[in-house]
Amino acid sequence: MSASLEQDTIGAGSDARWMASALVTIAVVAVLGLVPLYTTLTGNAFLLTLFTRVLILAIGAVSLNLIMGYGGMVSFGHAAYLGIGGYAVGILAKEGVGSGYIQWPVAVAASALYALVVGALSLRTRGVYFIMITLAFAQMIYYVAIGLDRYGGDDGLTIYQRSTFGGVVDLNNKTVFYYLCFAVLLAGIYLVSRIVNSRFGLVIQGARANERRMRAIGFPTFRYKLVCFVIAGALCGLAGALLANHTNFISPAMMHWTRSGDLIVMVVLGGLGTLFGPLIGALVFLLLEEGLSRLTEYPDLFLGPILLLVAIYAHGGIEGLLRGGRRG
Repeated sequence: MSASLEQDTIGAGSDARWMASALVTIAVVAVLGLVPLYTTLTGNAFLLTLFTRVLILAIGAVSLNLIMGYGGMVSFGHAAYLGIGGYAVGILAKEGVGSGYIQWPVAVAASALYALVVGALSLRTRGVYFIMITLAFAQMIYYVAIGLDRYGGDDGLTIYQRSTFGGVVDLNNKTVFYYLCFAVLLAGIYLVSRIVNSRFGLVIQGARANERRMRAIGFPTFRYKLVCFVIAGALCGLAGALLANHTNFISPAMMHWTRSGDLIVMVVLGGLGTLFGPLIGALVFLLLEEGLSRLTEYPDLFLGPILLLVAIYAHGGIEGLLRGGRRG
């Protein structure tokens, strides 16, 4: 009787924590959906710019979470796809091609192709070797961008006109652009949800747990992981196209290894292997960064210990903390 009562109590507590996590996620999504209305009422245009950046980098974090959180592939060069997507938009705009119907597919395709090359080589290794190869490829493309003198080199390239869609979507309207980024983010989360809950996704997660066993029962894990890697790169490339339109500027700094580190922090902070964790992580990270930069000249001095405390005491990041996942 007492054992049954204890199990019921644990189950009720687990349900309550899950409900609390779900409510927080719904609240975050609802607040993000109302940001343009708030900025219109208050006239605070900067807030709309800040949250647009949050949404775009959250898309990049969602794509990284697909391979790192669900696939166990810790890529330290994921920001390279942000840069490739951004440069695809910027280079085409510089050459007189302003149509988003051309720019964005090229950004996604170029990022996917680069991810295919990187994945085909790096996925043959594991652990720190995988991390170092992805980092090396990211630094390589970073220095290639620096050498593009026609497109600004190290100084970057200004984009004078946002992508056009024949009057269907006006990206010059900041509210429209914000909701477009919001829609892409939700679509990206939905895509990841469908992938990880499919047979394909179960193989990816199984390979993360025990790749040798998955191969022994007949699954070509290398091909599965490579496809997953390419999907993540393509989605991050789309985020890069959005970021280029948001800032009207591209530079090699978009793909520096420190930006990849930021994406990793967002995923870990929000919760590895959770659908909305990367969004929560991106939101908290960028708001903390912005808030601390207003209070002190050395925001990283305070941001670092905060992130360290979350990593030590919150099992599964912020979303795990909401679900009661604490370490003793």
